[in-house]
Amino acid sequence: MEQFATEEQQVEAIKRFWSEHGTSLIVGAVLGLAGLFGWQYYSDSQIAAKESASQSYQAALESLVNDENSKPIETVINSDSATGYANIAGLLAAKQAVDDGNLDTAATYLNTVATNAVDESLKQVAKVRLARVQLAQQQPEKALSTIESVKDEAFTAQVEEIKGDIFAAQGNFDKARIAYSSALEKDINNRLLQMKLDNLAVTAG
Repeated sequence: MEQFATEEQQVEAIKRFWSEHGTSLIVGAVLGLAGLFGWQYYSDSQIAAKESASQSYQAALESLVNDENSKPIETVINSDSATGYANIAGLLAAKQAVDDGNLDTAATYLNTVATNAVDESLKQVAKVRLARVQLAQQQPEKALSTIESVKDEAFTAQVEEIKGDIFAAQGNFDKARIAYSSALEKDINNRLLQMKLDNLAVTAG
């Protein structure tokens, strides 16, 4: 480290240092602070956006449960799907539509989620439910096409069960039996599924 004999030499060294490096140090400090405050602003804005989406979702959910009107839930559904709330709201609205007997409306909601959801799991859930609705609409071919597009292994039991329902509705009892049996291998304790399999023999005559 450089040694200075007198205080004057120390002062001169400091002046020389600031003359050579002062500007870059100041600029670096300003940029550093700007970056810090910029990041804080970005983080705060992201948190605010998520909190706003959460509040909208909660209000829409309460409205849906209380059966006041459909406007709040529609507002959430039509919002930015990146928050995830729009897709969840779509699933809730579809369930409500099914409960009300509005299968066409439910299919529309579910198709939107299945098409636009960013989260792959939500897409799979929407497709599974859409297939059930399409079968209830007496559209077995559409239902089969929809359920066969579900590739996530976590949904294998549900996929095979719905295939069984579709084949049974079409009178193709051999395929229905194979599908139900495959579903039971994944969900061995499902009593309703076992009943469907047992009833095939009776239904088939």
